Amino acid sequence: MSKSYTVTLTDAEDKALRHIAVDAQDWIDNVVHERCRIAMDEIVQAEVKRRLDAGETIGGSREDIVLAAPIKTLAEVAAEQQAAMAAQAKQ
Repeated sequence: MSKSYTVTLTDAEDKALRHIAVDAQDWIDNVVHERCRIAMDEIVQAEVKRRLDAGETIGGSREDIVLAAPIKTLAEVAAEQQAAMAAQAKQ
């Protein structure tokens, strides 16, 4: 499965982007893919360590490891932190 995202820029933002990029769409694609690669590296590293520490086997590709990793989204982490702060404030 793949996802598609759309970016909307103002005229000024578009002009600024075209000042630094020959092909705006290519530049945007490269930035997003590179950031995803970095995040995947972080997830794989943490998941391999977790599995090794637990004495579990590690199999599959990097993508398989990322997809199987029991990780939370940043939105989930933020919601948990807000709930914890709210609970703490009630005490």
